[in-house]
Amino acid sequence: MVINMNKLIAEKINRLSATEMINKIKNKEISVTELIRAHIAHIEKIESKVQAWIYFDKNLAIKKAEEIDNRIKNNSKIGVFYGIPVGVKDIFNTFDMPNEMGSPIWKDYTPGNDARVVFNIREEDAIIPGKTVTAEFAVHAENKTLNPHNQEFSPGTSSSGSAVAVASYMVPLSLGTQTGGSIIRPASYNGIYGMKPSFGLIPRTGMLKTTDTLDTVGFFARTIEDLRLMLDVTRVKGWDYPFVNKFLEDKKRQIKTKMPWKVAFIKAPVWKYAEQYAKEAILNFVNELSKNKDIIVEEVELPDGFEKAHEIHTLIYDKTLSYYFNKEYSENIGQLSSIIREIIARGNKITLDQYKEALEKQSELALKLDKFFEKYDIILALSTSAHAPKKGLIEDPDTSLIWTMCWVPSISLPIFKAPNNMPFGAQIVAKRYNDYFLLNFAEFLRDNNYIKNGTYPDINF
Repeated sequence: MVINMNKLIAEKINRLSATEMINKIKNKEISVTELIRAHIAHIEKIESKVQAWIYFDKNLAIKKAEEIDNRIKNNSKIGVFYGIPVGVKDIFNTFDMPNEMGSPIWKDYTPGNDARVVFNIREEDAIIPGKTVTAEFAVHAENKTLNPHNQEFSPGTSSSGSAVAVASYMVPLSLGTQTGGSIIRPASYNGIYGMKPSFGLIPRTGMLKTTDTLDTVGFFARTIEDLRLMLDVTRVKGWDYPFVNKFLEDKKRQIKTKMPWKVAFIKAPVWKYAEQYAKEAILNFVNELSKNKDIIVEEVELPDGFEKAHEIHTLIYDKTLSYYFNKEYSENIGQLSSIIREIIARGNKITLDQYKEALEKQSELALKLDKFFEKYDIILALSTSAHAPKKGLIEDPDTSLIWTMCWVPSISLPIFKAPNNMPFGAQIVAKRYNDYFLLNFAEFLRDNNYIKNGTYPDINF
Protein backbone atom coordinates (compact mmCIF):
# COMPACT_ATOMS: atom_id res chain seq x y z
CA MET A 1 0.00 0.00 0.00
CA VAL A 2 1.36 3.40 -1.01
CA ILE A 3 0.35 6.06 1.46
CA ASN A 4 0.00 9.60 0.15
CA MET A 5 0.91 11.35 3.39
CA ASN A 6 0.74 14.82 1.88
CA LYS A 7 -2.83 14.16 0.79
CA LEU A 8 -3.82 12.86 4.22
CA ILE A 9 -2.32 15.88 5.95
CA ALA A 10 -3.91 18.22 3.41
CA GLU A 11 -7.27 16.64 4.19
CA LYS A 12 -6.49 17.25 7.87
CA ILE A 13 -7.43 13.71 8.83
CA ASN A 14 -5.93 14.37 12.28
CA ARG A 15 -8.44 17.20 12.84
CA LEU A 16 -11.40 14.84 12.78
CA SER A 17 -13.04 13.79 16.03
CA ALA A 18 -12.34 10.32 17.41
CA THR A 19 -15.83 9.21 16.37
CA GLU A 20 -15.28 10.47 12.82
CA MET A 21 -11.93 8.68 12.61
CA ILE A 22 -13.52 5.44 13.79
CA ASN A 23 -16.28 5.72 11.18
CA LYS A 24 -13.76 6.30 8.37
CA ILE A 25 -11.87 3.17 9.40
CA LYS A 26 -15.10 1.16 9.64
CA ASN A 27 -16.13 2.36 6.17
CA LYS A 28 -12.67 1.51 4.78
CA GLU A 29 -12.07 5.12 3.73
CA ILE A 30 -8.75 5.02 5.54
CA SER A 31 -6.64 2.33 7.17
CA VAL A 32 -5.44 2.41 10.77
CA THR A 33 -1.86 2.56 9.51
CA GLU A 34 -2.63 5.61 7.38
CA LEU A 35 -4.34 7.30 10.32
CA ILE A 36 -1.44 6.64 12.69
CA ARG A 37 1.19 7.71 10.15
CA ALA A 38 -0.70 10.97 9.55
CA HIS A 39 -0.72 11.67 13.29
CA ILE A 40 2.96 10.78 13.59
CA ALA A 41 3.84 13.17 10.75
CA HIS A 42 1.90 15.95 12.48
CA ILE A 43 3.50 15.24 15.85
CA GLU A 44 6.98 15.29 14.34
CA LYS A 45 6.16 18.60 12.67
CA ILE A 46 4.96 20.50 15.75
CA GLU A 47 6.21 18.71 18.87
CA SER A 48 9.19 21.05 19.24
CA LYS A 49 6.77 23.99 19.36
CA VAL A 50 4.50 22.65 22.14
CA GLN A 51 6.47 19.83 23.85
CA ALA A 52 3.48 17.73 24.85
CA TRP A 53 5.30 14.35 25.01
CA ILE A 54 7.81 12.98 27.47
CA TYR A 55 8.00 9.67 25.60
CA PHE A 56 6.95 8.82 22.05
CA ASP A 57 7.41 5.53 20.18
CA LYS A 58 6.29 5.81 16.57
CA ASN A 59 7.55 2.36 15.63
CA LEU A 60 5.44 0.73 18.34
CA ALA A 61 2.39 2.72 17.20
CA ILE A 62 2.88 1.72 13.54
CA LYS A 63 3.38 -1.93 14.48
CA LYS A 64 0.13 -1.93 16.45
CA ALA A 65 -1.69 -0.17 13.60
CA GLU A 66 -0.55 -2.76 11.08
CA GLU A 67 -1.68 -5.53 13.44
CA ILE A 68 -5.18 -4.02 13.73
CA ASP A 69 -5.37 -3.53 9.95
CA ASN A 70 -4.59 -7.24 9.47
CA ARG A 71 -7.36 -8.16 11.90
CA ILE A 72 -9.80 -5.90 10.05
CA LYS A 73 -8.76 -7.54 6.75
CA ASN A 74 -9.41 -10.97 8.27
CA ASN A 75 -12.80 -9.89 9.68
CA SER A 76 -11.63 -10.45 13.25
CA LYS A 77 -13.29 -8.74 16.17
CA ILE A 78 -12.09 -5.16 16.65
CA GLY A 79 -12.52 -3.02 19.78
CA VAL A 80 -14.61 0.14 19.71
CA PHE A 81 -11.59 2.46 19.27
CA TYR A 82 -10.56 0.83 15.96
CA GLY A 83 -6.92 1.85 16.34
CA ILE A 84 -7.28 5.57 16.97
CA PRO A 85 -4.42 7.14 18.98
CA VAL A 86 -4.97 8.09 22.64
CA GLY A 87 -2.51 10.08 24.75
CA VAL A 88 -1.73 8.90 28.28
CA LYS A 89 -0.53 11.16 31.09
CA ASP A 90 2.82 10.05 32.45
CA ILE A 91 1.51 8.93 35.82
CA PHE A 92 -0.29 5.81 34.52
CA ASN A 93 1.58 2.52 34.40
CA THR A 94 2.35 1.29 30.89
CA PHE A 95 3.99 -2.10 30.54
CA ASP A 96 5.94 -1.14 27.42
CA MET A 97 6.83 2.48 28.20
CA PRO A 98 8.48 4.38 31.06
CA ASN A 99 6.36 5.94 33.78
CA GLU A 100 8.53 8.75 35.15
CA MET A 101 5.77 10.79 36.83
CA GLY A 102 7.43 14.09 35.98
CA SER A 103 10.35 13.40 38.31
CA PRO A 104 14.05 12.78 37.62
CA ILE A 105 13.97 10.36 40.55
CA TRP A 106 11.95 7.93 38.43
CA LYS A 107 13.73 8.47 35.12
CA ASP A 108 13.45 5.43 32.81
CA TYR A 109 11.31 3.51 35.33
CA THR A 110 9.13 1.00 33.47
CA PRO A 111 6.61 -0.78 35.71
CA GLY A 112 6.00 -3.77 33.44
CA ASN A 113 2.20 -3.58 33.72
CA ASP A 114 -0.68 -1.39 32.58
CA ALA A 115 -2.85 0.76 34.81
CA ARG A 116 -6.40 -0.57 34.76
CA VAL A 117 -7.71 2.34 32.68
CA VAL A 118 -4.85 1.92 30.18
CA PHE A 119 -5.62 -1.80 29.99
CA ASN A 120 -9.28 -0.98 29.31
CA ILE A 121 -8.59 1.32 26.38
CA ARG A 122 -5.98 -1.05 24.90
CA GLU A 123 -8.50 -3.89 25.13
CA GLU A 124 -10.75 -1.77 22.92
CA ASP A 125 -7.91 -1.30 20.43
CA ALA A 126 -6.81 2.21 21.23
CA ILE A 127 -3.21 2.82 20.18
CA ILE A 128 -1.01 4.56 22.74
CA PRO A 129 1.82 6.30 20.87
CA GLY A 130 3.49 7.59 24.02
CA LYS A 131 3.22 9.36 27.37
CA THR A 132 2.26 13.00 27.77
CA VAL A 133 4.08 15.49 29.97
CA THR A 134 2.91 15.93 33.55
CA ALA A 135 3.94 18.19 36.37
CA GLU A 136 6.27 16.68 38.95
CA PHE A 137 4.22 13.97 40.70
CA ALA A 138 1.13 15.56 39.13
CA VAL A 139 1.39 18.53 41.49
CA HIS A 140 2.00 22.23 40.79
CA ALA A 141 5.52 22.62 39.47
CA GLU A 142 5.65 24.08 35.97
CA ASN A 143 6.76 21.75 33.18
CA LYS A 144 8.11 22.19 29.66
CA THR A 145 4.79 22.02 27.79
CA LEU A 146 3.69 25.18 25.93
CA ASN A 147 0.22 26.52 25.12
CA PRO A 148 -0.40 25.97 21.37
CA HIS A 149 -2.51 29.14 21.12
CA ASN A 150 0.42 31.25 22.31
CA GLN A 151 3.61 29.73 23.67
CA GLU A 152 4.12 32.63 26.07
CA PHE A 153 1.14 31.42 28.12
CA SER A 154 0.70 28.49 30.50
CA PRO A 155 -1.06 25.35 29.22
CA GLY A 156 -2.08 24.48 32.79
CA THR A 157 0.04 22.32 35.03
CA SER A 158 -0.50 18.67 35.95
CA SER A 159 -2.36 17.31 32.87
CA SER A 160 -1.08 19.95 30.47
CA GLY A 161 0.66 17.50 28.11
CA SER A 162 -2.55 15.53 27.58
CA ALA A 163 -4.58 18.70 27.01
CA VAL A 164 -2.09 20.19 24.57
CA ALA A 165 -1.82 16.92 22.63
CA VAL A 166 -5.58 17.08 21.96
CA ALA A 167 -5.72 20.85 21.38
CA SER A 168 -2.91 20.70 18.80
CA TYR A 169 -4.41 17.70 16.95
CA MET A 170 -1.71 15.21 17.92
CA VAL A 171 -4.37 12.81 19.23
CA PRO A 172 -8.17 13.07 19.38
CA LEU A 173 -8.38 11.79 22.97
CA SER A 174 -6.17 11.66 26.05
CA LEU A 175 -6.16 10.58 29.68
CA GLY A 176 -5.50 12.98 32.54
CA THR A 177 -6.16 13.23 36.26
CA GLN A 178 -7.58 15.82 38.62
CA THR A 179 -6.83 16.24 42.31
CA GLY A 180 -7.65 19.95 42.37
CA GLY A 181 -8.33 21.27 38.88
CA SER A 182 -5.94 19.47 36.53
CA ILE A 183 -8.57 18.41 34.00
CA ILE A 184 -10.79 21.47 33.97
CA ARG A 185 -8.01 24.08 34.06
CA PRO A 186 -5.92 22.78 31.11
CA ALA A 187 -9.10 22.17 29.10
CA SER A 188 -10.12 25.79 29.69
CA TYR A 189 -6.67 27.21 28.86
CA ASN A 190 -6.34 25.17 25.66
CA GLY A 191 -9.86 25.58 24.28
CA ILE A 192 -11.01 21.93 24.39
CA TYR A 193 -13.45 19.75 26.32
CA GLY A 194 -12.32 18.28 29.61
CA MET A 195 -14.36 15.90 31.75
CA LYS A 196 -13.73 14.99 35.37
CA PRO A 197 -16.08 12.09 36.11
CA SER A 198 -17.49 11.26 39.54
CA PHE A 199 -14.83 10.22 42.04
CA GLY A 200 -14.06 6.51 41.80
CA LEU A 201 -15.95 6.02 38.55
CA ILE A 202 -12.75 5.42 36.57
CA PRO A 203 -10.43 2.82 38.18
CA ARG A 204 -7.23 4.22 39.72
CA THR A 205 -5.33 0.92 39.99
CA GLY A 206 -1.81 1.25 38.61
CA MET A 207 -1.54 5.04 38.59
CA LEU A 208 0.42 7.43 40.77
CA LYS A 209 -1.42 8.02 44.01
CA THR A 210 -1.27 11.44 45.68
CA THR A 211 -4.45 11.42 47.77
CA ASP A 212 -7.00 8.85 48.88
CA THR A 213 -10.15 10.96 48.52
CA LEU A 214 -9.38 13.40 45.70
CA ASP A 215 -7.48 11.77 42.80
CA THR A 216 -9.85 11.36 39.84
CA VAL A 217 -9.17 10.00 36.35
CA GLY A 218 -10.57 12.09 33.50
CA PHE A 219 -10.08 12.83 29.83
CA PHE A 220 -9.78 15.45 27.10
CA ALA A 221 -11.52 15.56 23.73
CA ARG A 222 -12.62 17.94 20.99
CA THR A 223 -16.30 16.85 20.99
CA ILE A 224 -18.92 15.89 23.55
CA GLU A 225 -19.54 12.66 21.64
CA ASP A 226 -15.92 11.68 22.19
CA LEU A 227 -16.18 12.39 25.92
CA ARG A 228 -19.09 9.97 26.04
CA LEU A 229 -17.04 7.37 24.18
CA MET A 230 -14.23 7.64 26.72
CA LEU A 231 -16.60 7.39 29.65
CA ASP A 232 -18.28 4.31 28.17
CA VAL A 233 -14.97 2.51 27.74
CA THR A 234 -13.12 3.51 30.91
CA ARG A 235 -15.75 3.48 33.66
CA VAL A 236 -16.08 0.68 36.16
CA LYS A 237 -18.49 -2.07 35.19
CA GLY A 238 -19.72 -5.43 36.37
CA TRP A 239 -20.97 -7.02 39.54
CA ASP A 240 -18.04 -5.70 41.54
CA TYR A 241 -19.63 -2.24 41.29
CA PRO A 242 -23.38 -2.88 41.78
CA PHE A 243 -24.35 0.55 43.10
CA VAL A 244 -22.38 2.52 40.53
CA ASN A 245 -23.82 0.37 37.75
CA LYS A 246 -27.32 0.90 39.06
CA PHE A 247 -26.89 4.67 39.13
CA LEU A 248 -25.24 4.95 35.71
CA GLU A 249 -27.69 2.65 33.98
CA ASP A 250 -30.79 4.13 35.62
CA LYS A 251 -32.47 5.97 32.73
CA LYS A 252 -34.73 7.89 35.11
CA ARG A 253 -31.61 9.25 36.80
CA GLN A 254 -29.56 9.93 33.65
CA ILE A 255 -32.17 11.21 31.18
CA LYS A 256 -34.06 14.49 31.54
CA THR A 257 -37.68 13.62 30.83
CA LYS A 258 -39.46 16.68 32.19
CA MET A 259 -38.49 20.20 31.26
CA PRO A 260 -37.25 22.70 32.17
CA TRP A 261 -33.61 22.19 33.10
CA LYS A 262 -33.01 23.80 36.50
CA VAL A 263 -29.59 25.45 36.47
CA ALA A 264 -27.87 27.03 39.47
CA PHE A 265 -25.41 29.74 38.46
CA ILE A 266 -22.67 29.72 41.09
CA LYS A 267 -20.06 32.43 41.38
CA ALA A 268 -18.38 30.46 44.17
CA PRO A 269 -15.68 31.85 46.47
CA VAL A 270 -13.27 32.60 43.60
CA TRP A 271 -15.50 35.12 41.76
CA LYS A 272 -13.53 37.99 43.24
CA TYR A 273 -10.42 36.76 41.43
CA ALA A 274 -12.10 36.59 38.02
CA GLU A 275 -11.16 39.10 35.33
CA GLN A 276 -13.91 41.48 34.22
CA TYR A 277 -14.07 40.02 30.70
CA ALA A 278 -14.55 36.53 32.19
CA LYS A 279 -17.36 37.77 34.43
CA GLU A 280 -19.06 39.49 31.50
CA ALA A 281 -18.73 36.37 29.31
CA ILE A 282 -20.39 34.02 31.79
CA LEU A 283 -23.08 36.59 32.69
CA ASN A 284 -23.93 37.03 29.00
CA PHE A 285 -24.06 33.26 28.64
CA VAL A 286 -26.45 33.02 31.59
CA ASN A 287 -28.61 35.74 30.03
CA GLU A 288 -28.83 33.83 26.74
CA LEU A 289 -29.74 30.59 28.50
CA SER A 290 -32.47 32.39 30.45
CA LYS A 291 -34.28 33.22 27.21
CA ASN A 292 -34.91 29.51 26.56
CA LYS A 293 -38.25 28.24 27.90
CA ASP A 294 -36.64 24.87 28.62
CA ILE A 295 -34.06 26.33 31.01
CA ILE A 296 -34.47 28.10 34.34
CA VAL A 297 -31.29 29.74 35.59
CA GLU A 298 -31.03 31.06 39.13
CA GLU A 299 -28.02 32.77 40.65
CA VAL A 300 -27.56 31.09 44.01
CA GLU A 301 -24.92 30.63 46.67
CA LEU A 302 -23.53 27.37 47.90
CA PRO A 303 -24.61 26.21 51.38
CA ASP A 304 -22.69 27.30 54.46
CA GLY A 305 -19.34 25.66 54.89
CA PHE A 306 -18.14 25.85 51.30
CA GLU A 307 -16.19 29.01 52.02
CA LYS A 308 -13.76 26.67 53.84
CA ALA A 309 -13.42 24.26 50.89
CA HIS A 310 -9.99 25.46 49.76
CA GLU A 311 -8.66 25.29 53.32
CA ILE A 312 -9.97 21.72 53.78
CA HIS A 313 -8.60 20.65 50.42
CA THR A 314 -5.14 22.06 51.19
CA LEU A 315 -4.96 20.22 54.50
CA ILE A 316 -5.94 16.87 52.92
CA TYR A 317 -3.65 17.46 49.97
CA ASP A 318 -0.58 18.46 51.97
CA LYS A 319 -0.93 15.63 54.48
CA THR A 320 -1.37 12.88 51.91
CA LEU A 321 1.47 14.13 49.73
CA SER A 322 3.77 14.19 52.75
CA TYR A 323 2.86 10.55 53.36
CA TYR A 324 3.10 9.20 49.83
CA PHE A 325 6.33 11.00 48.96
CA ASN A 326 8.08 10.62 52.29
CA LYS A 327 10.71 8.28 50.81
CA GLU A 328 11.59 10.72 48.01
CA TYR A 329 11.71 13.55 50.55
CA SER A 330 14.03 11.68 52.93
CA GLU A 331 16.28 10.03 50.32
CA ASN A 332 16.21 12.32 47.26
CA ILE A 333 15.29 15.77 48.53
CA GLY A 334 17.82 17.40 46.21
CA GLN A 335 15.91 16.09 43.20
CA LEU A 336 12.57 17.51 44.35
CA SER A 337 11.28 20.92 43.29
CA SER A 338 10.93 23.64 45.91
CA ILE A 339 7.14 23.40 45.56
CA ILE A 340 7.09 19.70 46.44
CA ARG A 341 9.49 20.22 49.33
CA GLU A 342 7.30 23.01 50.74
CA ILE A 343 4.12 20.92 50.48
CA ILE A 344 5.71 17.92 52.18
CA ALA A 345 7.19 20.10 54.92
CA ARG A 346 3.73 21.59 55.61
CA GLY A 347 2.13 18.16 55.50
CA ASN A 348 4.56 16.74 58.03
CA LYS A 349 3.29 19.29 60.56
CA ILE A 350 -0.35 18.21 60.16
CA THR A 351 -1.49 15.74 62.80
CA LEU A 352 -3.53 12.64 62.08
CA ASP A 353 -6.40 14.10 64.10
CA GLN A 354 -6.36 17.23 61.93
CA TYR A 355 -6.34 15.08 58.82
CA LYS A 356 -9.23 12.95 60.09
CA GLU A 357 -11.23 16.09 60.88
CA ALA A 358 -10.60 17.42 57.36
CA LEU A 359 -11.85 14.14 55.86
CA GLU A 360 -15.01 14.39 57.95
CA LYS A 361 -15.56 17.96 56.73
CA GLN A 362 -15.03 16.81 53.15
CA SER A 363 -17.75 14.18 53.58
CA GLU A 364 -20.07 16.78 55.14
CA LEU A 365 -19.63 19.11 52.16
CA ALA A 366 -20.22 16.25 49.71
CA LEU A 367 -23.49 15.39 51.45
CA LYS A 368 -24.52 19.06 51.43
CA LEU A 369 -23.93 19.20 47.69
CA ASP A 370 -25.94 16.00 47.18
CA LYS A 371 -28.79 17.75 49.01
CA PHE A 372 -28.29 20.89 46.89
CA PHE A 373 -28.91 18.84 43.75
CA GLU A 374 -32.36 17.86 44.96
CA LYS A 375 -33.46 21.32 43.79
CA TYR A 376 -31.17 21.86 40.79
CA ASP A 377 -30.18 19.67 37.86
CA ILE A 378 -26.97 21.44 36.93
CA ILE A 379 -24.47 23.90 38.39
CA LEU A 380 -22.94 26.45 36.02
CA ALA A 381 -19.71 28.31 36.84
CA LEU A 382 -16.53 29.57 35.23
CA SER A 383 -13.93 26.90 34.46
CA THR A 384 -11.12 29.34 35.25
CA SER A 385 -11.12 32.93 36.40
CA ALA A 386 -9.49 34.08 33.16
CA HIS A 387 -7.49 32.87 30.20
CA ALA A 388 -4.14 31.21 30.86
CA PRO A 389 -1.56 33.28 32.74
CA LYS A 390 1.89 33.91 31.30
CA LYS A 391 4.39 31.08 31.76
CA GLY A 392 6.06 31.31 35.14
CA LEU A 393 3.21 33.18 36.83
CA ILE A 394 1.05 31.72 39.59
CA GLU A 395 -2.40 30.62 38.47
CA ASP A 396 -5.46 32.12 40.14
CA PRO A 397 -7.28 30.07 42.78
CA ASP A 398 -8.82 26.96 41.35
CA THR A 399 -12.49 27.29 40.43
CA SER A 400 -13.06 23.52 40.11
CA LEU A 401 -11.51 22.42 43.38
CA ILE A 402 -14.89 22.40 45.17
CA TRP A 403 -16.35 19.89 42.70
CA THR A 404 -13.29 17.65 43.07
CA MET A 405 -13.68 17.80 46.84
CA CYS A 406 -17.32 16.73 46.64
CA TRP A 407 -16.77 13.87 44.18
CA VAL A 408 -19.19 15.19 41.52
CA PRO A 409 -18.76 15.11 37.72
CA SER A 410 -17.83 18.28 35.84
CA ILE A 411 -17.14 19.30 32.24
CA SER A 412 -15.29 22.34 30.92
CA LEU A 413 -17.02 23.74 27.82
CA PRO A 414 -14.69 25.57 25.38
CA ILE A 415 -16.93 28.53 24.59
CA PHE A 416 -15.21 31.82 25.49
CA LYS A 417 -12.43 33.97 24.08
CA ALA A 418 -10.56 36.66 26.00
CA PRO A 419 -9.83 40.07 24.39
CA ASN A 420 -6.41 38.70 23.33
CA ASN A 421 -8.16 35.73 21.63
CA MET A 422 -6.95 33.22 24.22
CA PRO A 423 -9.59 30.60 25.14
CA PHE A 424 -11.26 29.90 28.45
CA GLY A 425 -14.31 27.90 29.41
CA ALA A 426 -17.54 27.55 31.34
CA GLN A 427 -17.98 24.63 33.69
CA ILE A 428 -21.08 22.49 34.18
CA VAL A 429 -21.50 20.21 37.19
CA ALA A 430 -24.04 17.51 38.10
CA LYS A 431 -24.92 15.29 41.05
CA ARG A 432 -22.59 12.45 41.98
CA TYR A 433 -22.88 9.55 39.49
CA ASN A 434 -25.10 11.62 37.16
CA ASP A 435 -22.28 11.61 34.61
CA TYR A 436 -24.42 10.70 31.61
CA PHE A 437 -27.02 13.22 32.76
CA LEU A 438 -24.27 15.86 32.61
CA LEU A 439 -23.26 14.78 29.11
CA ASN A 440 -26.91 14.95 28.07
CA PHE A 441 -27.10 18.55 29.26
CA ALA A 442 -23.96 19.41 27.32
CA GLU A 443 -25.56 17.88 24.23
CA PHE A 444 -28.74 19.89 24.90
CA LEU A 445 -26.63 23.07 24.87
CA ARG A 446 -24.99 21.96 21.63
CA ASP A 447 -28.27 21.02 19.95
CA ASN A 448 -29.70 24.44 20.86
CA ASN A 449 -26.64 26.25 19.47
CA TYR A 450 -25.34 27.56 22.79
CA ILE A 451 -22.07 25.75 22.18
CA LYS A 452 -20.49 24.59 18.94
CA ASN A 453 -20.62 21.05 17.62
CA GLY A 454 -17.07 20.31 18.64
CA THR A 455 -14.10 22.57 19.17
CA TYR A 456 -11.45 23.14 16.55
CA PRO A 457 -8.68 25.25 18.06
CA ASP A 458 -7.09 27.66 15.63
CA ILE A 459 -3.58 26.28 15.78
CA ASN A 460 -1.54 27.67 12.91
CA PHE A 461 1.47 25.37 12.77
